[in-house]
Amino acid sequence: MLDYLFRILLPLLLPILLLIPAGGALLGALLPQRIARAWALGVSLATLLLMVFIAGNFNFTGAGDGPYFKKFEMPQIGASFSLGMDSISFWLSLLTALLTPLAVAASFKSITQRVREYYCWMLLLLSAMLGVFIARDLLVFYVFFELTLIPMFFIIGIWGGPERRAAAGKFFLFTFTGSMLTLAGAIFVGLKTPRFDGTTPNFDIASVTFHAQFVLTTTQRYWVLLALLAGFLVKVPLFPLHTWLPLAHTEAPTAGSVILAGVLLKLGTYGLLRLALPIGLIDSHLGVAFPRVLWWLGVLCVIGVIYGALVAWVQPDIKKLVAYSSVSHLGFCVLGMLALNVWGIEGSVLYMINHGLSTGALFLVVGMVYDRYHTRDINQLSGLAKRMPILAFFFILFTLSSIGLPGLNGFISEFLTILGAFTSSYLGVWFGSFAALGIILGALYMLHMAARVIFGPLKTPDVHGGGHAADARHPGETADLPADIDGREIAILTPLAIAVVWLGVYPGTVLNSIHFAVGSIVQPIAHAEMEAQSPRPATGTTRPGLNRAAPQPTRSGATTRRATTRRTRAATRRAVTRPAAPLIP
Repeated sequence: MLDYLFRILLPLLLPILLLIPAGGALLGALLPQRIARAWALGVSLATLLLMVFIAGNFNFTGAGDGPYFKKFEMPQIGASFSLGMDSISFWLSLLTALLTPLAVAASFKSITQRVREYYCWMLLLLSAMLGVFIARDLLVFYVFFELTLIPMFFIIGIWGGPERRAAAGKFFLFTFTGSMLTLAGAIFVGLKTPRFDGTTPNFDIASVTFHAQFVLTTTQRYWVLLALLAGFLVKVPLFPLHTWLPLAHTEAPTAGSVILAGVLLKLGTYGLLRLALPIGLIDSHLGVAFPRVLWWLGVLCVIGVIYGALVAWVQPDIKKLVAYSSVSHLGFCVLGMLALNVWGIEGSVLYMINHGLSTGALFLVVGMVYDRYHTRDINQLSGLAKRMPILAFFFILFTLSSIGLPGLNGFISEFLTILGAFTSSYLGVWFGSFAALGIILGALYMLHMAARVIFGPLKTPDVHGGGHAADARHPGETADLPADIDGREIAILTPLAIAVVWLGVYPGTVLNSIHFAVGSIVQPIAHAEMEAQSPRPATGTTRPGLNRAAPQPTRSGATTRRATTRRTRAATRRAVTRPAAPLIP
Protein backbone atom coordinates (compact mmCIF):
# COMPACT_ATOMS: atom_id res chain seq x y z
CA MET A 1 0.00 0.00 0.00
CA LEU A 2 2.82 2.37 0.88
CA ASP A 3 4.66 1.63 -2.38
CA TYR A 4 1.47 2.30 -4.34
CA LEU A 5 1.03 5.61 -2.53
CA PHE A 6 4.60 6.60 -3.38
CA ARG A 7 4.04 5.81 -7.06
CA ILE A 8 1.00 8.08 -7.03
CA LEU A 9 2.61 10.97 -5.15
CA LEU A 10 6.13 10.84 -6.57
CA PRO A 11 5.24 12.49 -9.91
CA LEU A 12 3.78 15.45 -8.02
CA LEU A 13 7.21 16.11 -6.53
CA LEU A 14 8.55 17.29 -9.90
CA PRO A 15 6.42 20.45 -10.19
CA ILE A 16 6.90 20.98 -6.43
CA LEU A 17 10.65 20.83 -7.03
CA LEU A 18 10.29 23.80 -9.38
CA LEU A 19 7.73 25.67 -7.30
CA ILE A 20 9.76 25.71 -4.08
CA PRO A 21 12.58 27.96 -5.39
CA ALA A 22 10.31 29.94 -7.74
CA GLY A 23 7.76 30.61 -5.03
CA GLY A 24 10.56 31.31 -2.58
CA ALA A 25 11.94 33.96 -4.91
CA LEU A 26 8.56 35.68 -5.27
CA LEU A 27 7.91 35.64 -1.53
CA GLY A 28 11.47 36.69 -0.80
CA ALA A 29 10.96 39.86 -2.83
CA LEU A 30 8.36 40.92 -0.28
CA LEU A 31 10.38 40.13 2.84
CA PRO A 32 12.59 42.58 4.77
CA GLN A 33 16.22 42.89 3.74
CA ARG A 34 17.51 41.60 7.08
CA ILE A 35 16.10 38.09 6.60
CA ALA A 36 16.81 37.75 2.87
CA ARG A 37 19.95 35.65 3.44
CA ALA A 38 18.32 33.22 5.84
CA TRP A 39 15.23 32.92 3.63
CA ALA A 40 17.25 32.12 0.49
CA LEU A 41 19.36 29.58 2.35
CA GLY A 42 16.27 27.94 3.83
CA VAL A 43 14.48 27.71 0.47
CA SER A 44 17.54 26.28 -1.31
CA LEU A 45 18.04 23.74 1.49
CA ALA A 46 14.37 22.75 1.22
CA THR A 47 14.93 22.09 -2.49
CA LEU A 48 17.97 19.97 -1.65
CA LEU A 49 16.00 18.00 0.95
CA LEU A 50 13.29 17.29 -1.62
CA MET A 51 15.94 15.99 -4.03
CA VAL A 52 17.28 13.75 -1.26
CA PHE A 53 13.75 12.43 -0.70
CA ILE A 54 13.40 11.72 -4.43
CA ALA A 55 16.76 9.94 -4.30
CA GLY A 56 15.49 7.70 -1.51
CA ASN A 57 12.53 6.63 -3.66
CA PHE A 58 14.19 6.65 -7.08
CA ASN A 59 14.40 3.47 -9.14
CA PHE A 60 18.12 3.12 -9.81
CA THR A 61 17.81 -0.49 -11.01
CA GLY A 62 16.55 -1.71 -14.35
CA ALA A 63 15.46 1.10 -16.62
CA GLY A 64 16.24 3.75 -14.03
CA ASP A 65 12.87 5.35 -14.66
CA GLY A 66 11.88 8.08 -12.26
CA PRO A 67 8.72 10.09 -11.73
CA TYR A 68 6.82 11.49 -14.71
CA PHE A 69 4.34 14.36 -14.63
CA LYS A 70 2.21 15.63 -17.52
CA LYS A 71 -0.48 18.29 -17.32
CA PHE A 72 -1.82 21.31 -19.20
CA GLU A 73 -1.81 19.83 -22.68
CA MET A 74 -2.11 22.35 -25.49
CA PRO A 75 -3.09 20.40 -28.63
CA GLN A 76 -3.22 23.56 -30.74
CA ILE A 77 0.56 23.91 -30.49
CA GLY A 78 1.37 20.27 -29.69
CA ALA A 79 2.98 21.06 -26.33
CA SER A 80 2.31 20.08 -22.73
CA PHE A 81 3.84 20.77 -19.35
CA SER A 82 5.54 17.39 -19.09
CA LEU A 83 8.32 16.70 -16.61
CA GLY A 84 10.30 13.53 -16.10
CA MET A 85 13.46 12.30 -14.47
CA ASP A 86 15.73 9.46 -15.52
CA SER A 87 19.01 8.63 -13.83
CA ILE A 88 21.03 11.14 -15.90
CA SER A 89 18.75 14.08 -15.18
CA PHE A 90 18.51 12.95 -11.54
CA TRP A 91 22.24 13.31 -10.90
CA LEU A 92 22.44 16.67 -12.64
CA SER A 93 19.42 17.91 -10.69
CA LEU A 94 21.03 16.73 -7.45
CA LEU A 95 24.25 18.56 -8.38
CA THR A 96 22.21 21.73 -8.98
CA ALA A 97 20.36 21.39 -5.68
CA LEU A 98 23.65 20.82 -3.83
CA LEU A 99 25.65 23.70 -5.29
CA THR A 100 22.96 26.38 -4.90
CA PRO A 101 22.73 26.47 -1.06
CA LEU A 102 26.54 26.40 -0.89
CA ALA A 103 26.71 29.36 -3.30
CA VAL A 104 24.05 31.20 -1.30
CA ALA A 105 25.95 30.67 1.96
CA ALA A 106 29.20 31.77 0.29
CA SER A 107 27.57 35.12 -0.55
CA PHE A 108 26.78 36.13 3.05
CA LYS A 109 29.88 38.30 3.48
CA SER A 110 30.57 39.39 -0.08
CA ILE A 111 27.08 40.59 -1.12
CA THR A 112 26.21 43.72 0.86
CA GLN A 113 24.14 45.78 -1.58
CA ARG A 114 20.67 45.04 -2.98
CA VAL A 115 20.75 41.83 -0.94
CA ARG A 116 17.11 40.86 -1.32
CA GLU A 117 17.20 41.28 -5.09
CA TYR A 118 20.37 39.19 -5.35
CA TYR A 119 18.93 36.19 -3.50
CA CYS A 120 15.68 36.36 -5.44
CA TRP A 121 17.62 36.02 -8.67
CA MET A 122 19.58 33.09 -7.23
CA LEU A 123 16.37 31.23 -6.36
CA LEU A 124 14.81 31.92 -9.76
CA LEU A 125 17.98 30.63 -11.40
CA LEU A 126 17.72 27.44 -9.33
CA SER A 127 14.17 26.82 -10.53
CA ALA A 128 15.08 27.43 -14.18
CA MET A 129 18.11 25.13 -14.09
CA LEU A 130 16.12 22.29 -12.55
CA GLY A 131 13.44 22.83 -15.20
CA VAL A 132 15.95 22.23 -17.99
CA PHE A 133 17.03 18.88 -16.58
CA ILE A 134 13.55 17.48 -15.96
CA ALA A 135 11.66 18.89 -18.98
CA ARG A 136 10.24 16.24 -21.30
CA ASP A 137 8.66 18.60 -23.81
CA LEU A 138 10.84 20.40 -26.34
CA LEU A 139 9.17 23.78 -25.89
CA VAL A 140 9.21 23.49 -22.09
CA PHE A 141 12.89 22.59 -22.30
CA TYR A 142 13.59 25.65 -24.41
CA VAL A 143 11.63 28.00 -22.13
CA PHE A 144 13.61 26.91 -19.07
CA PHE A 145 16.84 26.92 -21.10
CA GLU A 146 16.30 30.57 -21.96
CA LEU A 147 15.05 31.54 -18.50
CA THR A 148 18.47 30.74 -17.06
CA LEU A 149 19.94 33.67 -19.01
CA ILE A 150 17.95 36.37 -17.21
CA PRO A 151 18.98 35.75 -13.58
CA MET A 152 22.63 35.17 -14.48
CA PHE A 153 22.66 38.31 -16.63
CA PHE A 154 21.61 40.41 -13.63
CA ILE A 155 23.86 38.57 -11.18
CA ILE A 156 26.90 39.32 -13.32
CA GLY A 157 25.78 42.79 -14.41
CA ILE A 158 24.88 44.14 -10.95
CA TRP A 159 27.12 42.33 -8.46
CA GLY A 160 30.12 41.59 -10.69
CA GLY A 161 33.54 43.20 -11.01
CA PRO A 162 34.66 46.42 -12.73
CA GLU A 163 33.84 45.12 -16.23
CA ARG A 164 30.58 43.50 -15.18
CA ARG A 165 28.41 45.23 -17.78
CA ALA A 166 30.61 44.14 -20.67
CA ALA A 167 30.78 40.60 -19.28
CA ALA A 168 27.00 40.38 -18.78
CA GLY A 169 26.30 41.76 -22.24
CA LYS A 170 28.73 39.38 -23.93
CA PHE A 171 27.34 36.43 -22.01
CA PHE A 172 23.77 37.29 -22.98
CA LEU A 173 24.44 38.06 -26.65
CA PHE A 174 26.48 34.92 -27.32
CA THR A 175 24.10 32.50 -25.64
CA PHE A 176 20.90 34.19 -26.80
CA THR A 177 22.02 34.32 -30.44
CA GLY A 178 22.83 30.62 -30.48
CA SER A 179 19.55 29.83 -28.74
CA MET A 180 17.54 31.58 -31.46
CA LEU A 181 18.89 29.13 -34.01
CA THR A 182 18.12 26.27 -31.66
CA LEU A 183 14.53 27.49 -31.35
CA ALA A 184 14.17 27.46 -35.14
CA GLY A 185 15.36 23.85 -35.29
CA ALA A 186 13.12 22.81 -32.41
CA ILE A 187 10.04 24.37 -34.02
CA PHE A 188 10.80 22.75 -37.38
CA VAL A 189 11.22 19.23 -35.99
CA GLY A 190 8.14 19.68 -33.79
CA LEU A 191 6.03 20.73 -36.77
CA LYS A 192 7.16 17.63 -38.65
CA THR A 193 6.37 15.22 -35.80
CA PRO A 194 2.80 13.84 -35.69
CA ARG A 195 0.86 12.95 -32.56
CA PHE A 196 -0.90 9.60 -32.07
CA ASP A 197 -3.95 10.87 -33.94
CA GLY A 198 -1.81 11.87 -36.93
CA THR A 199 -2.08 15.63 -36.42
CA THR A 200 0.87 17.98 -35.99
CA PRO A 201 2.73 19.52 -34.27
CA ASN A 202 4.13 17.39 -31.45
CA PHE A 203 6.95 18.60 -29.20
CA ASP A 204 7.23 15.55 -26.95
CA ILE A 205 10.97 14.84 -26.82
CA ALA A 206 10.62 11.05 -27.12
CA SER A 207 8.29 11.38 -30.13
CA VAL A 208 10.50 14.00 -31.77
CA THR A 209 13.57 11.78 -31.38
CA PHE A 210 11.84 8.73 -32.87
CA HIS A 211 10.44 10.73 -35.78
CA ALA A 212 13.81 12.32 -36.54
CA GLN A 213 15.62 8.98 -36.62
CA PHE A 214 13.07 7.15 -38.78
CA VAL A 215 11.14 9.67 -40.87
CA LEU A 216 13.04 12.91 -41.46
CA THR A 217 15.13 13.07 -44.60
CA THR A 218 18.89 13.36 -44.41
CA THR A 219 18.80 17.02 -45.45
CA GLN A 220 16.20 17.89 -42.85
CA ARG A 221 18.14 16.18 -40.08
CA TYR A 222 21.33 17.94 -41.15
CA TRP A 223 19.86 21.42 -40.76
CA VAL A 224 18.11 20.52 -37.51
CA LEU A 225 21.43 19.23 -36.19
CA LEU A 226 23.23 22.47 -37.07
CA ALA A 227 20.49 24.50 -35.39
CA LEU A 228 20.73 22.48 -32.19
CA LEU A 229 24.52 22.62 -32.17
CA ALA A 230 24.44 26.41 -32.54
CA GLY A 231 22.77 26.85 -29.16
CA PHE A 232 24.37 24.04 -27.20
CA LEU A 233 27.99 24.46 -28.30
CA VAL A 234 27.91 28.13 -27.29
CA LYS A 235 26.55 27.13 -23.90
CA VAL A 236 29.20 24.45 -23.27
CA PRO A 237 31.25 26.39 -24.59
CA LEU A 238 33.29 24.55 -27.21
CA PHE A 239 36.22 26.15 -29.03
CA PRO A 240 36.03 28.62 -30.83
CA LEU A 241 32.71 29.74 -29.26
CA HIS A 242 34.25 30.08 -25.80
CA THR A 243 35.31 33.74 -25.83
CA TRP A 244 32.43 34.94 -23.61
CA LEU A 245 33.32 32.54 -20.79
CA PRO A 246 36.61 33.87 -19.30
CA LEU A 247 35.29 37.42 -18.94
CA ALA A 248 31.98 36.21 -17.46
CA HIS A 249 33.79 34.05 -14.91
CA THR A 250 36.28 36.75 -13.99
CA GLU A 251 33.67 39.46 -13.46
CA ALA A 252 30.93 37.37 -11.86
CA PRO A 253 30.66 37.27 -8.05
CA THR A 254 31.88 34.08 -6.40
CA ALA A 255 28.44 32.46 -6.28
CA GLY A 256 27.83 33.40 -9.92
CA SER A 257 31.05 31.70 -10.98
CA VAL A 258 30.19 28.60 -8.97
CA ILE A 259 26.75 28.23 -10.58
CA LEU A 260 28.04 29.18 -14.02
CA ALA A 261 30.79 26.56 -13.98
CA GLY A 262 28.98 23.96 -11.92
CA VAL A 263 25.57 23.94 -13.60
CA LEU A 264 24.98 26.44 -16.43
CA LEU A 265 27.72 25.02 -18.64
CA LYS A 266 26.19 21.58 -18.12
CA LEU A 267 22.98 22.78 -19.76
CA GLY A 268 24.92 22.78 -23.03
CA THR A 269 26.39 19.30 -22.59
CA TYR A 270 23.02 17.97 -21.39
CA GLY A 271 21.33 19.47 -24.46
CA LEU A 272 23.86 17.77 -26.70
CA LEU A 273 23.29 14.42 -25.02
CA ARG A 274 19.50 14.64 -24.74
CA LEU A 275 18.66 16.34 -28.06
CA ALA A 276 21.46 17.00 -30.54
CA LEU A 277 22.91 13.47 -30.58
CA PRO A 278 19.64 11.47 -30.73
CA ILE A 279 17.84 13.88 -33.06
CA GLY A 280 20.68 14.86 -35.36
CA LEU A 281 23.58 12.38 -35.25
CA ILE A 282 22.49 8.92 -34.15
CA ASP A 283 20.94 6.76 -36.89
CA SER A 284 19.53 3.26 -36.50
CA HIS A 285 20.55 2.31 -40.06
CA LEU A 286 23.92 4.00 -40.51
CA GLY A 287 25.05 4.27 -36.90
CA VAL A 288 25.97 7.92 -37.38
CA ALA A 289 24.00 10.06 -39.80
CA PHE A 290 26.80 12.54 -40.48
CA PRO A 291 30.27 11.09 -39.77
CA ARG A 292 32.04 14.16 -41.17
CA VAL A 293 30.20 16.47 -38.77
CA LEU A 294 31.09 14.19 -35.86
CA TRP A 295 34.75 14.13 -36.96
CA TRP A 296 34.97 17.92 -37.08
CA LEU A 297 33.29 18.20 -33.70
CA GLY A 298 35.88 15.81 -32.33
CA VAL A 299 38.65 17.96 -33.81
CA LEU A 300 37.19 21.05 -32.11
CA CYS A 301 37.08 19.15 -28.82
CA VAL A 302 40.74 18.21 -29.06
CA ILE A 303 41.73 21.76 -30.02
CA GLY A 304 39.72 23.06 -27.07
CA VAL A 305 41.40 20.62 -24.68
CA ILE A 306 44.91 21.67 -25.69
CA TYR A 307 44.20 25.35 -26.35
CA GLY A 308 42.36 25.82 -23.06
CA ALA A 309 45.21 24.18 -21.15
CA LEU A 310 47.92 26.29 -22.83
CA VAL A 311 46.07 29.56 -22.32
CA ALA A 312 45.30 28.68 -18.70
CA TRP A 313 49.00 28.03 -18.10
CA VAL A 314 49.96 31.67 -18.75
CA GLN A 315 47.11 33.35 -16.85
CA PRO A 316 48.18 35.58 -13.91
CA ASP A 317 44.60 35.69 -12.55
CA ILE A 318 43.60 32.55 -10.63
CA LYS A 319 39.94 32.91 -11.54
CA LYS A 320 40.68 33.33 -15.23
CA LEU A 321 42.99 30.31 -15.06
CA VAL A 322 40.17 28.17 -13.66
CA ALA A 323 37.85 29.60 -16.32
CA TYR A 324 40.13 28.51 -19.16
CA SER A 325 40.55 25.14 -17.47
CA SER A 326 36.79 24.71 -17.94
CA VAL A 327 37.22 25.15 -21.69
CA SER A 328 39.78 22.35 -21.62
CA HIS A 329 37.81 20.06 -19.31
CA LEU A 330 34.55 20.37 -21.19
CA GLY A 331 36.40 19.43 -24.36
CA PHE A 332 36.98 16.07 -22.68
CA CYS A 333 33.32 15.89 -21.73
CA VAL A 334 32.02 16.46 -25.27
CA LEU A 335 34.70 14.19 -26.78
CA GLY A 336 33.52 11.28 -24.64
CA MET A 337 29.97 11.97 -25.76
CA LEU A 338 31.01 11.92 -29.42
CA ALA A 339 32.62 8.50 -28.97
CA LEU A 340 29.03 7.17 -29.13
CA ASN A 341 29.81 4.13 -27.01
CA VAL A 342 28.82 3.24 -23.48
CA TRP A 343 32.26 3.96 -21.99
CA GLY A 344 32.55 7.38 -23.55
CA ILE A 345 29.03 8.59 -22.74
CA GLU A 346 29.12 7.23 -19.19
CA GLY A 347 32.43 9.02 -18.71
CA SER A 348 30.93 12.18 -20.20
CA VAL A 349 27.97 12.18 -17.79
CA LEU A 350 30.28 11.51 -14.85
CA TYR A 351 32.54 14.31 -16.12
CA MET A 352 29.62 16.76 -15.98
CA ILE A 353 29.10 15.94 -12.31
CA ASN A 354 32.78 15.87 -11.38
CA HIS A 355 33.57 19.12 -13.16
CA GLY A 356 30.69 20.81 -11.38
CA LEU A 357 32.02 19.65 -8.01
CA SER A 358 35.73 20.32 -8.54
CA THR A 359 35.56 23.58 -10.48
CA GLY A 360 32.73 24.93 -8.36
CA ALA A 361 34.82 24.19 -5.26
CA LEU A 362 37.86 25.90 -6.77
CA PHE A 363 35.85 29.05 -7.44
CA LEU A 364 34.64 28.99 -3.84
CA VAL A 365 38.20 28.73 -2.51
CA VAL A 366 39.42 31.49 -4.82
CA GLY A 367 36.55 33.67 -3.66
CA MET A 368 37.54 33.13 -0.03
CA VAL A 369 41.08 34.23 -0.83
CA TYR A 370 39.75 37.29 -2.67
CA ASP A 371 37.52 38.26 0.27
CA ARG A 372 40.64 38.60 2.41
CA TYR A 373 43.26 40.01 0.04
CA HIS A 374 41.15 41.65 -2.68
CA THR A 375 43.32 40.19 -5.41
CA ARG A 376 43.49 37.06 -7.52
CA ASP A 377 46.90 37.86 -9.01
CA ILE A 378 49.23 34.87 -8.71
CA ASN A 379 52.22 37.24 -8.64
CA GLN A 380 50.93 38.91 -5.47
CA LEU A 381 50.13 35.73 -3.53
CA SER A 382 52.51 33.14 -2.16
CA GLY A 383 52.92 30.84 0.82
CA LEU A 384 49.28 30.96 1.93
CA ALA A 385 49.67 27.59 3.64
CA LYS A 386 51.67 29.30 6.40
CA ARG A 387 48.82 31.69 7.23
CA MET A 388 45.79 29.69 6.04
CA PRO A 389 46.50 25.96 6.55
CA ILE A 390 42.84 24.89 6.46
CA LEU A 391 42.18 26.73 3.21
CA ALA A 392 45.43 25.31 1.81
CA PHE A 393 44.17 21.78 2.51
CA PHE A 394 40.95 22.33 0.55
CA PHE A 395 42.80 24.22 -2.20
CA ILE A 396 45.21 21.34 -2.82
CA LEU A 397 42.45 18.71 -2.56
CA PHE A 398 40.30 20.37 -5.20
CA THR A 399 43.33 21.07 -7.40
CA LEU A 400 44.29 17.38 -7.35
CA SER A 401 40.68 16.50 -8.07
CA SER A 402 40.67 18.82 -11.07
CA ILE A 403 43.80 17.27 -12.59
CA GLY A 404 42.43 13.73 -12.22
CA LEU A 405 44.53 12.24 -9.41
CA PRO A 406 43.66 8.53 -8.99
CA GLY A 407 41.47 8.11 -5.95
CA LEU A 408 39.65 11.40 -6.51
CA ASN A 409 36.61 12.01 -8.67
CA GLY A 410 38.30 13.49 -11.74
CA PHE A 411 40.35 10.40 -12.59
CA ILE A 412 37.66 7.92 -13.58
CA SER A 413 35.73 10.39 -15.73
CA GLU A 414 38.84 11.43 -17.68
CA PHE A 415 39.84 7.80 -18.04
CA LEU A 416 36.46 6.75 -19.41
CA THR A 417 36.19 9.63 -21.88
CA ILE A 418 39.63 8.90 -23.30
CA LEU A 419 38.95 5.15 -23.31
CA GLY A 420 35.73 5.85 -25.17
CA ALA A 421 37.60 7.91 -27.76
CA PHE A 422 40.27 5.21 -28.20
CA THR A 423 37.72 2.43 -28.71
CA SER A 424 35.21 4.46 -30.72
CA SER A 425 34.37 3.36 -34.24
CA TYR A 426 34.05 7.04 -35.21
CA LEU A 427 37.00 8.72 -33.44
CA GLY A 428 39.95 6.43 -32.75
CA VAL A 429 43.47 6.42 -31.41
CA TRP A 430 44.55 9.85 -32.61
CA PHE A 431 41.70 11.62 -30.85
CA GLY A 432 42.38 9.74 -27.64
CA SER A 433 46.13 10.42 -27.84
CA PHE A 434 45.79 14.18 -28.30
CA ALA A 435 43.17 14.33 -25.55
CA ALA A 436 45.55 12.49 -23.21
CA LEU A 437 48.07 15.26 -23.86
CA GLY A 438 45.55 17.64 -22.34
CA ILE A 439 45.71 15.71 -19.05
CA ILE A 440 49.46 16.31 -18.86
CA LEU A 441 49.05 20.01 -19.63
CA GLY A 442 46.25 20.24 -17.06
CA ALA A 443 48.50 18.86 -14.35
CA LEU A 444 51.22 21.34 -15.33
CA TYR A 445 49.19 24.54 -15.10
CA MET A 446 47.16 23.53 -12.05
CA LEU A 447 50.16 22.35 -10.02
CA HIS A 448 52.17 25.38 -11.15
CA MET A 449 49.43 27.69 -9.85
CA ALA A 450 48.99 25.78 -6.58
CA ALA A 451 52.74 25.69 -5.92
CA ARG A 452 53.06 29.45 -6.35
CA VAL A 453 49.98 30.43 -4.34
CA ILE A 454 50.01 27.88 -1.52
CA PHE A 455 53.70 27.10 -0.99
CA GLY A 456 56.91 29.12 -0.96
CA PRO A 457 57.67 32.27 1.04
CA LEU A 458 54.70 34.13 2.47
CA LYS A 459 53.69 37.07 0.29
CA THR A 460 50.34 38.87 0.31
CA PRO A 461 49.18 42.33 -0.71
CA ASP A 462 48.51 44.89 2.00
CA VAL A 463 44.74 45.17 2.25
CA HIS A 464 45.13 47.98 4.82
CA GLY A 465 47.19 50.26 2.60
CA GLY A 466 50.65 51.67 3.06
CA GLY A 467 52.52 48.49 2.19
CA HIS A 468 53.90 45.88 4.54
CA ALA A 469 56.45 43.15 4.96
CA ALA A 470 54.72 39.81 5.18
CA ASP A 471 56.70 38.64 8.19
CA ALA A 472 56.31 41.87 10.15
CA ARG A 473 52.65 41.36 11.12
CA HIS A 474 49.59 39.29 10.31
CA PRO A 475 48.45 40.16 6.80
CA GLY A 476 45.03 39.19 5.56
CA GLU A 477 43.17 40.01 8.73
CA THR A 478 40.55 42.39 7.41
CA ALA A 479 37.97 44.11 9.56
CA ASP A 480 35.52 41.19 9.59
CA LEU A 481 37.43 38.17 8.28
CA PRO A 482 40.10 36.11 10.07
CA ALA A 483 43.31 35.03 8.38
CA ASP A 484 42.13 31.42 7.86
CA ILE A 485 38.67 30.30 6.81
CA ASP A 486 36.04 30.16 9.54
CA GLY A 487 33.39 27.59 10.46
CA ARG A 488 30.86 28.82 7.90
CA GLU A 489 33.37 28.49 5.07
CA ILE A 490 34.55 25.08 6.26
CA ALA A 491 30.92 23.95 6.31
CA ILE A 492 30.55 25.14 2.70
CA LEU A 493 33.62 23.27 1.43
CA THR A 494 33.23 20.04 3.43
CA PRO A 495 30.27 18.56 1.44
CA LEU A 496 32.18 19.11 -1.81
CA ALA A 497 35.32 17.52 -0.36
CA ILE A 498 33.31 14.47 0.73
CA ALA A 499 31.72 14.17 -2.72
CA VAL A 500 35.12 14.48 -4.43
CA VAL A 501 36.58 11.63 -2.38
CA TRP A 502 33.45 9.46 -2.50
CA LEU A 503 33.12 9.57 -6.30
CA GLY A 504 36.84 8.90 -6.61
CA VAL A 505 36.61 5.75 -4.52
CA TYR A 506 33.08 4.64 -5.49
CA PRO A 507 32.38 5.93 -9.02
CA GLY A 508 29.94 3.07 -9.46
CA THR A 509 27.50 5.09 -7.37
CA VAL A 510 26.82 7.11 -10.52
CA LEU A 511 28.01 4.80 -13.29
CA ASN A 512 25.86 1.81 -12.35
CA SER A 513 22.75 3.97 -12.05
CA ILE A 514 23.14 5.63 -15.47
CA HIS A 515 24.11 2.49 -17.35
CA PHE A 516 20.69 1.71 -18.78
CA ALA A 517 19.93 5.36 -19.66
CA VAL A 518 23.21 5.58 -21.57
CA GLY A 519 22.57 2.23 -23.24
CA SER A 520 19.21 3.43 -24.50
CA ILE A 521 20.94 6.38 -26.20
CA VAL A 522 23.50 4.24 -28.04
CA GLN A 523 21.12 1.34 -28.74
CA PRO A 524 20.31 2.49 -32.31
CA ILE A 525 24.04 2.51 -33.06
CA ALA A 526 24.42 -1.03 -31.73
CA HIS A 527 21.43 -2.06 -33.85
CA ALA A 528 23.03 -0.58 -36.97
CA GLU A 529 26.35 -2.31 -36.26
CA MET A 530 24.60 -5.65 -35.77
CA GLU A 531 22.80 -5.22 -39.10
CA ALA A 532 26.07 -4.40 -40.81
CA GLN A 533 27.83 -7.46 -39.37
CA SER A 534 24.99 -9.97 -39.83
CA PRO A 535 25.29 -12.25 -42.90
CA ARG A 536 22.96 -11.34 -45.74
CA PRO A 537 20.92 -14.01 -47.54
CA ALA A 538 22.05 -14.93 -51.01
CA THR A 539 20.06 -13.37 -53.83
CA GLY A 540 20.32 -13.53 -57.55
CA THR A 541 22.35 -16.21 -59.35
CA THR A 542 25.29 -17.70 -57.47
CA ARG A 543 27.36 -20.78 -57.94
CA PRO A 544 26.59 -23.76 -55.70
CA GLY A 545 28.57 -23.81 -52.47
CA LEU A 546 29.05 -20.06 -52.34
CA ASN A 547 26.95 -17.81 -50.10
CA ARG A 548 27.69 -14.62 -52.00
CA ALA A 549 24.83 -12.23 -52.64
CA ALA A 550 24.45 -10.37 -55.89
CA PRO A 551 25.02 -6.61 -55.59
CA GLN A 552 21.87 -4.72 -54.60
CA PRO A 553 21.01 -1.19 -55.68
CA THR A 554 21.44 1.41 -52.95
CA ARG A 555 18.63 3.70 -51.88
CA SER A 556 18.59 7.28 -50.68
CA GLY A 557 18.21 8.20 -47.01
CA ALA A 558 14.51 9.02 -47.32
CA THR A 559 13.71 5.78 -49.18
CA THR A 560 15.73 3.73 -46.73
CA ARG A 561 13.82 5.20 -43.79
CA ARG A 562 10.46 4.44 -45.45
CA ALA A 563 11.64 0.85 -45.97
CA THR A 564 12.10 0.27 -42.24
CA THR A 565 10.41 -3.00 -41.36
CA ARG A 566 7.49 -3.30 -39.00
CA ARG A 567 9.61 -5.52 -36.77
CA THR A 568 12.29 -2.82 -36.32
CA ARG A 569 9.70 -0.14 -35.51
CA ALA A 570 8.06 -2.37 -32.91
CA ALA A 571 11.40 -3.24 -31.35
CA THR A 572 12.32 0.42 -31.10
CA ARG A 573 9.06 1.27 -29.36
CA ARG A 574 9.53 -1.54 -26.83
CA ALA A 575 11.75 -1.20 -23.81
CA VAL A 576 15.42 -1.13 -24.75
CA THR A 577 17.33 -4.32 -24.08
CA ARG A 578 19.73 -3.87 -21.18
CA PRO A 579 23.30 -3.42 -22.45
CA ALA A 580 26.34 -5.23 -21.19
CA ALA A 581 27.36 -5.14 -17.56
CA PRO A 582 28.75 -1.82 -16.33
CA LEU A 583 32.49 -1.24 -16.33
CA ILE A 584 32.61 -0.27 -12.64
CA PRO A 585 31.05 -2.78 -10.20
